[in-house]
Amino acid sequence: MPPVPAQRRIDALVERCYAGLDAMALGREAVGRLRSVLGIDAAFVATVDPATLLFTAAATEEPLAGAAELFLANELARSDINHFADLAAAPVPVRSLDQATGGDRDASVRHAAIMRPLGLGDELRVALRTRRACWGVMCLHREAGAPGFSPREHDVIAKIAPHLAEGFRRALLATHATGWRQPPGHGVVVLDQAGSVTSVNDAAERWLAQIPDGDWPSSCQLPVALLAAAAAADHDQAGRERLAPAVRLRTTGGSWLSVHASRLHGSGSQSTVLILEEPGPGEITSLILDSHGVTGAQAKVVALVLRGCSTKQIVSQLAISQYTVQEHLRAVFDKLGVRSRQELAAALLSPGH
Repeated sequence: MPPVPAQRRIDALVERCYAGLDAMALGREAVGRLRSVLGIDAAFVATVDPATLLFTAAATEEPLAGAAELFLANELARSDINHFADLAAAPVPVRSLDQATGGDRDASVRHAAIMRPLGLGDELRVALRTRRACWGVMCLHREAGAPGFSPREHDVIAKIAPHLAEGFRRALLATHATGWRQPPGHGVVVLDQAGSVTSVNDAAERWLAQIPDGDWPSSCQLPVALLAAAAAADHDQAGRERLAPAVRLRTTGGSWLSVHASRLHGSGSQSTVLILEEPGPGEITSLILDSHGVTGAQAKVVALVLRGCSTKQIVSQLAISQYTVQEHLRAVFDKLGVRSRQELAAALLSPGH
């Protein structure tokens, strides 16, 4: 149990998770408040696409920001210790490097190749998840000469993690469209084998202008969401299939952007193409349902509604009563703020409109 003054700071941080802050504003404030409770020499906080766990936005402190692309490559390229995807699926989504390696930090490629050259020692990683999905990740670092994170500090992070996750989920819901506008079209960005931008079309430039400035690592040509998709496409070719090279995010205007990445081959070199476009019908249905807290049973009813099934057909396919179908639909209507099946379909299949 933390000392009383520290506990009050933790409780205050938990309250801030429900204050309606922008996700990255909440992430930065969380790190600042945690510094008064436990020692932090550098920090990284990111929101993720729950379906792929690829980063959609990030707040990165030095010296981590200068190595953003190296950290991304490590996260997707090979087996290593405490990958965020592993923590998101673990019974306890919080683990330090020292805990995982028994103090042999160089057992992690990330530490040996990236962190130690930056003068960093132990790191405490956490997947920020609610009961339904993972909405973000956080990594706290200590300098090489500092003690590792203690069991008490693990417990502090484990306590606040679900509240931060809920804050990130609510931030996604709070991003309202400022009015429907014609989407920019199909944006195309081509990267060379080294990851440098070689060409970009006008539509891509218009999409990029709608991604917040804070989501662009200082040392990179592209925002973190595009870097993550490109890194995933690169390492998909190497045989790692856990993360699909696609990511969905909100723009500054509140509309949805879908980024897909693929490798190109030819002319003796490999390139990566990024396609930026408005999500197609149903592409973000699961994300919208998860973000509104729709349960698995309710989502099954919604899926059949979107296929045009009647109540009688839903009763037959799911082997539930007509009363249960109506209860599920009422709950979903309340969560999404709609009043009919038609409005539900419009909200899920054409959310940008």
